[in-house]
Amino acid sequence: MATHVLMPALSPEMKFGKLTKWLKREGDFVEAGDILAEIETEKATMEVEAVETGVLERILTPEGTDNVAVDSPIALIEPAAPGPAPAAVSVEPPLPDEPTILARVPAGSPVLAQAPQPRDATRKITVREALREALAEEMRRDPDVFVLGEEVGDAQGASRVTHGLFQEFGARRVVDTPIAEHGFAGLGVGAAMAGLKPVIEFMSFNFALQAVDHIVNSAAKTLYMSGGAVHCPIVFRGPNGARARVGAQHAQDFSAWFAHIPGLKVVAPYSAADAKGLLKAAIRDPNPVIFLEHEHLYSQSFPAPDDPDHLVEIGLARVCRAGGDATVIAFSHGVGLALAAADILAGEGIEVEVVDLRTLRPLDMPTILRSVRKTGRCAIVEEGWPQGGVGAEICARIVEEAFDDLDAPVRRVTGRDIPMPYAANLEKMALPQTADVVATVRALL
Repeated sequence: MATHVLMPALSPEMKFGKLTKWLKREGDFVEAGDILAEIETEKATMEVEAVETGVLERILTPEGTDNVAVDSPIALIEPAAPGPAPAAVSVEPPLPDEPTILARVPAGSPVLAQAPQPRDATRKITVREALREALAEEMRRDPDVFVLGEEVGDAQGASRVTHGLFQEFGARRVVDTPIAEHGFAGLGVGAAMAGLKPVIEFMSFNFALQAVDHIVNSAAKTLYMSGGAVHCPIVFRGPNGARARVGAQHAQDFSAWFAHIPGLKVVAPYSAADAKGLLKAAIRDPNPVIFLEHEHLYSQSFPAPDDPDHLVEIGLARVCRAGGDATVIAFSHGVGLALAAADILAGEGIEVEVVDLRTLRPLDMPTILRSVRKTGRCAIVEEGWPQGGVGAEICARIVEEAFDDLDAPVRRVTGRDIPMPYAANLEKMALPQTADVVATVRALL
């Protein structure tokens, strides 16, 4: 029997939305978690995922249709016929000096290259699923862990990361809050000082500015000001950076802001495996961690270990593609741009080494310097503004510690130094693109 794909809600108050675009066509084979379509309201744009694996048998709602009621059927998926599951394949990650072969992405393609498959990977999951698994596994492991934020409970999370947690753990451990970031962040900091382990979800890190006093002056300073006597084991997490057409107040990248603060650890993963392993490590950390997610990565699928104890150490970067001609350093969504650019440049005989920072504070300078000394050329990719950015800090430290190893000036690929435009064409111009990374590496050479 075919399964209905329903019109999702962006919030509990949403009654109707517009189906703007179908990304799959009738007859296409889809896997659970694949992006089928885009919908929007006057507030935001989101993606519709396949609820199971099968064939997109029929599209019931044409793209461009407005006022589509929430929970109304928009498509039918015919489940895949049962058959033997594919054998699990364990793939070793590439060593730093080994070439990594990826499918070439044609110039101008919007598709982001995928990172190499991690050790002991047996499946592909989305970043959203990886984060959800990490939360659920840590909550089962430790009864002191709880989630606090707007719409995290009965509404299943604004970004659907907390989907199903309310049903499993109940209202005492998945706590819905009023729209008051200053209030619930402060409540979380107090709970952490008392020995609990809160995970605070911000619907967007743009709204974390309401809570910055608790983050910077309370959570980050507690260990120091108590002489090491009081820990604050808290995680602040949620989407950070560009979002589709939400304007200047809702699409800002605050990575550099939080990475500036001593007492905080700042994490910004790219792949599902790293998202899961780093979030689990952040929850277990005895001190505050800022966990920066990216909305454009939530629905992207990556190979990930099928291991409930999978952890990734905070503070370690990863060389996710080896090369000898130039180093490109990136984090979060920028890693996809770097990998796609590396594929294009490989077709020109240019081998780029891509370093995924994963953690912004503390920075893994040994890995960065090792790569720069190997290639002699370096570009840094980030969505944030150029002045005072993460790239500016890395550039300064490379010049201080590896100046004599450079064969060209360090270059940066950043967001434009302007507030984010609302119009889609201007928004694209304001953000770094794969073509910008390609052009920058060519200039380095």
